[in-house]
Amino acid sequence: MTRNSATGVGFIAILLWALLAYFTAESGQVPPFQLTAMSFGIGGLAGALTWIVRPQGIAALRQPAKVWALGIVGLFGYHFLYFTALRNAPTVDASLICYLWPLLIVLMSALGPGERLGLHHVAGALMGFAGAVMIVTRGQGIALNPDYAFGYGIAFLAAFFWSSYSVLSRRFREVPTDVVTGFCLVTAILATIAHLMLEETIWPQGMGEWLAVVGLGIGPVGLAFFVWDIGVKHGDIQVLGAASYSAPLLSTLLLVALGASPFTWVIAIACLLITLGATVAAKDMILRRKVQ
Repeated sequence: MTRNSATGVGFIAILLWALLAYFTAESGQVPPFQLTAMSFGIGGLAGALTWIVRPQGIAALRQPAKVWALGIVGLFGYHFLYFTALRNAPTVDASLICYLWPLLIVLMSALGPGERLGLHHVAGALMGFAGAVMIVTRGQGIALNPDYAFGYGIAFLAAFFWSSYSVLSRRFREVPTDVVTGFCLVTAILATIAHLMLEETIWPQGMGEWLAVVGLGIGPVGLAFFVWDIGVKHGDIQVLGAASYSAPLLSTLLLVALGASPFTWVIAIACLLITLGATVAAKDMILRRKVQ
């Protein structure tokens, strides 16, 4: 697979994550860790079912401890810290800090083998972050309260965990993507333990909520992690990082299309910033295509 092709596969994850807010809202009152356990369980089982026709896929689970540690810290660690941050800080503030992860991916990618960080990568990521700030805060600005310093710190740690997982995955390019199935199943088990310790069980009500949970497991919390693995291992990770800011924008545009949210000037400006930022960050890739 070429670098551009792998980048395109990684883009699929961003598109799928745009469905995350919608499916989560449609899943009803299911607590966060329970929903995490259910959706990752579905995603992991879906991956395991492919081994019926691809029996060689299960061999990918035979990996060194450091590979498993990275995967579990990335998938379960990020979600555990994210939900912990939401418990200890206002949702908007915590979400905004967590959305530093695409910018951190761009900055940290320079530490990867054979990578070069350009000014346009940083500029594109910053423009994307500015657009994400507008989406998350609805143009109302940022006012962090020091009383929630603990929650803010946990949110930043969540962003650091996911960006580190994404960048460090590049050091294990030879590890087959099938191993993500194992990461999902272990994350489901750990999320179940967290749920039993911290939450009251509330099951989805009705067919619509159950379908939303299944949708989460198949798409944003299933296939997305497999295609993201391919993208960050073999694609242009700087471009993927900057383009990731389109996920909250696409999510908002989906809600607008469904009539659940109005289209405002804030969304319009955010759309311009994020699109322009992704284009700037992808300058090298675009120029390479023109040359070819």
